[in-house]
Amino acid sequence: MSLERIQALVSHLRARVAGAKGSAPASSVPRATALELLESMLLARHLDVAAHQLRQAGLGHYTICSSGHEANAVLGRLTRVTDPALLHYRSAGFQLERARQAGTGDPVRDILASLVASTEDPISGGRHKVFGGKHLGIQPATSTIASHLPRAVGLALALERRRKLRLSAQEPPDALVVASFGDASLNHSTAQGALNAASWVLHQNLTLPTLFVCEDNGLGISVRTPEGWVQTRLAALPHLEVFSARAWELEQVLLGAEAAVRYVRQTRRAAVLHLSCARLLGHAGSDVDTTYRSPAELEAVLERDPVTRAACWLVERGLASAAEVLELDARLEREVTLKAEQAGAWPRLTSRAAVMAPLVSPVPLDHAARGAPPLGSAPEAPQTLAQAINGALAGALDTFPEALLFGEDVAKKGGVYGLTRGLLQRGGPARVFNTLLDEQTILGMALGAASAGLLPIPEIQYLAYLHNAEDQLRGEAATLPFFSQGAYDNPMLVRIAGLGYQRGFGGHFHNDNSLAVLRDVPGLVVGVPARADDAWAMYRAAFGMMREARRVVVMVEPIALYHQRDLYEPNDGEWLAQGAPSVPAADPLRARVYHAQGRDLTLVSYGNGVAMSLRVARRLQQEHGKSCRVLDLRWLVPLPIADVLEHAGATGRLLIVDEARRSGSPSEALAAALLDAGSTVRAARVCSADCFIPLGEAAHLVLLDEDEVYAAALQLLELPPSPPTPTPETHG
Repeated sequence: MSLERIQALVSHLRARVAGAKGSAPASSVPRATALELLESMLLARHLDVAAHQLRQAGLGHYTICSSGHEANAVLGRLTRVTDPALLHYRSAGFQLERARQAGTGDPVRDILASLVASTEDPISGGRHKVFGGKHLGIQPATSTIASHLPRAVGLALALERRRKLRLSAQEPPDALVVASFGDASLNHSTAQGALNAASWVLHQNLTLPTLFVCEDNGLGISVRTPEGWVQTRLAALPHLEVFSARAWELEQVLLGAEAAVRYVRQTRRAAVLHLSCARLLGHAGSDVDTTYRSPAELEAVLERDPVTRAACWLVERGLASAAEVLELDARLEREVTLKAEQAGAWPRLTSRAAVMAPLVSPVPLDHAARGAPPLGSAPEAPQTLAQAINGALAGALDTFPEALLFGEDVAKKGGVYGLTRGLLQRGGPARVFNTLLDEQTILGMALGAASAGLLPIPEIQYLAYLHNAEDQLRGEAATLPFFSQGAYDNPMLVRIAGLGYQRGFGGHFHNDNSLAVLRDVPGLVVGVPARADDAWAMYRAAFGMMREARRVVVMVEPIALYHQRDLYEPNDGEWLAQGAPSVPAADPLRARVYHAQGRDLTLVSYGNGVAMSLRVARRLQQEHGKSCRVLDLRWLVPLPIADVLEHAGATGRLLIVDEARRSGSPSEALAAALLDAGSTVRAARVCSADCFIPLGEAAHLVLLDEDEVYAAALQLLELPPSPPTPTPETHG
């Protein structure tokens, strides 16, 4: 049905062009410009035909077509290859016209290769159907919910920020960012957040050279956009200039788009182009739109076909004869058909290793971690975890001129827990700054800044707040190198205050021990520093992995350990450490081992569990004469499995002490690793409950405690249970 419908569109175009006559007033649009734009639009249409034919033949995989949206070719022409573009999935016209500017490659073959998931696709290498290409200045975007818009805002900010910091420019000084999306996506929180962030920036008289393009065809699959809603919603955006054009009137699109591009380029302020389009087919090949669109509606939509209208417009304005247009159409059809017939034989991905290749760092993680320069001078005295993180961040600002530190409250206040205190004075307001309260925007700004060659260090104030924006890591950060074969990346270091045991200020938003969402994102590196010397070594390693291995690194900082000073007894100062850049880091991705000669039991933990395990180990030594090793994993992705197996094997008994929820926790992966290795070690795990963390003392009813750890250790050691020993009231 869909193939017949799109073939009927081609027949309709030819019939209308054959009957067109040059009777209308002449146009000011140059003949060459009009013909080239029509060529790109016709190619887009024939590529849509090929998409349906390939799908019908079992060779193609993607039938979300550009039909009705081909006029975005105008934006491909009016913007430059040096203007970064993040595009809606109906943007064949844009890519074809950008390719004309670039003058390299074969854009028809490139798009066909993406349709059949061939490794010949120069952007994703057969991993997905995306528009893009480094040589075209188009970053691949796979989202259907506008999740690329926060990145676009961040990228525009970064273009301006690089110049402000006097870093070498990657684009011309008048470059802009263009980001397109559909009318249904306008209602999504990612779009609303990005547009709100743009208004927020402009309200402060800051520059933000972004052209948002809303391609409005009035439908979100089968759900109709209420009449006038897009215009009303866009008009309500503060400080954003709105331009509009009808996609089926080529000259109007040229005028409207030219005005919008000129405005953004000259004023360095964001604007929106509302491009009214007509969806001529179903949403995709599997969508039978005749079940929710009447014949009369489809007939009316046909009259707004931008390709037919543009072809007839050329003839009517005397820019081309009907014979010339029909000949152009026939020639382009032959070109697409010939290449589509060859596409079935183009190579595909044939191995797991090939699919995963972009997730493998160009520089091994351990090598990159060792290769980072020291972060500042050694502190004069032992430090808390908070002091060490602050020192490491200060060292990063001193060491890397491209480093940016931002988030809610990080500037003058220095963060909720004082972790960034004094860094505004050190780095200046262009490098250390507050953002609006929107985690999607914070991470999107980081993604854009990283894409522009900066080193962003965004802060998410609490782990629970990440869940509002986790798709910016999963669907945007992790997928960019994957769907561009590493041509694009966005290395950054995300700081998140998290985990449980915080006193005096709790509840499930401020005590969150859910780590599963971070552990299942391919390509992410996740660390949990527990004390000062670990923080120095791990942050230095993180910057190495960012800069050399081009990775997204997430540091989950245990809130309850930020200011802890004591370990065994009040005022013993045993949790303080000399957090110096000279900390040995021969292999900073390894676990840290305490009491490496312990013979009877190995306790493996991270974060708050490390101090618990050390106290339990001392108690076992004092009360039962048992010597225990304690491993601080430090890195939850990738897990230091080899270290765990080595030390568990040395004692023959392993207790995994996991403060996260029992389901989806790192302990599950460690238990599976023992099974995979065929280990005969006797093992057990203790975790927190599968429960949200309540307020006040009730939190300790669901969080793992030392008595549980001690009882499990006794059971593994086949010792009789002991009465619980009260935990000292003050460890920090």
